[in-house]
Amino acid sequence: MENDQEMILFVSSFVITSAVLWWLIRFSKKQNLFIDNANTHKPQNYHHISTPRIGGLGILVGLFVMGTTPFGLAFLPPVILAFLSGFFEDLHNSLSPKHRLLLQLFAAVMAVWLMDAVVTYLGLGIMMPYWLGVLFSLFAIVGMMNAVNIIDGFNGLASGITLLILFSFLYVAYKQNNHELLIVIIVAIGAVFGFFVLNFPKGLIFLGDGGAYMLGFIVAVIGIFLAGKYVGVSPWYILAVFIYPVWEVVFSIARKLLSKRSPMEPDSYHLHMLVYRQITRNNPLTALFMVLLTAPFILLSTLFANQSITNIIIGGAFVVLYSLLYLWLYQKDTKKV
Repeated sequence: MENDQEMILFVSSFVITSAVLWWLIRFSKKQNLFIDNANTHKPQNYHHISTPRIGGLGILVGLFVMGTTPFGLAFLPPVILAFLSGFFEDLHNSLSPKHRLLLQLFAAVMAVWLMDAVVTYLGLGIMMPYWLGVLFSLFAIVGMMNAVNIIDGFNGLASGITLLILFSFLYVAYKQNNHELLIVIIVAIGAVFGFFVLNFPKGLIFLGDGGAYMLGFIVAVIGIFLAGKYVGVSPWYILAVFIYPVWEVVFSIARKLLSKRSPMEPDSYHLHMLVYRQITRNNPLTALFMVLLTAPFILLSTLFANQSITNIIIGGAFVVLYSLLYLWLYQKDTKKV
């Protein structure tokens, strides 16, 4: 009976998201609203057709299916806030970085309060007092929201990575026998997959900032909840599963500071952009390349979710591979210039 319920919830979130997105695509193009203009000269612009950028709204509507459980109902208010922190930008009513960060922080505070999503044990015998765990968890949630937004540049990239992470969490939550959390993850997979099939490979609609922030928020809160509640889930497993978007942020900040540029300044030298220019020269193939590059590391982390040292090694191996690949592609790219 439980399996039937989970399948119904998955199909419901998938169908609702897909239907809403189809309507949003038609409405946006007919009214010429919420469109991401292909003629803009932003360094992160790699599409050639003006496209609706409010895909996150369709995902959010599909996520309301998780409100059938008390845990899912508690999850929805902070998810909505996380979405709104970027949705105003998608409506071309720009929020200042300060106000956007405040909304993200408020969403994170709500998640900590309503769901007790707090990590206090970092593995390897390292324990934090609760207040420090709260601060650490808030920082991790907001950081992951922005990390997913940074990798959202090609059709299927952010949503594909998010699906890999959610499937990993699905397996771990099943092992921990948490049925309510399992339902939340299943509904999230259905909603994200409903977007994915319309975004990859054709790019009929984009996540937008609201969608990217929301996906980062969802996986961050679920990951922190798993690591905070179960001794069989190492916090290092969560970091290893997040390693691609997290390292993308850390690496980007470091290289910009070394070049004496603001870390907030956008550029065209993220790894996925170099892969596009030097390897694939194709939008959906770039996303596929990055997802396939990341998938083995997420799979290994999932199989060893309770082992801190193993996950440190897995995360470290990804960092080495990323850095070597980046250096090679960067040298090719700058020589070409």
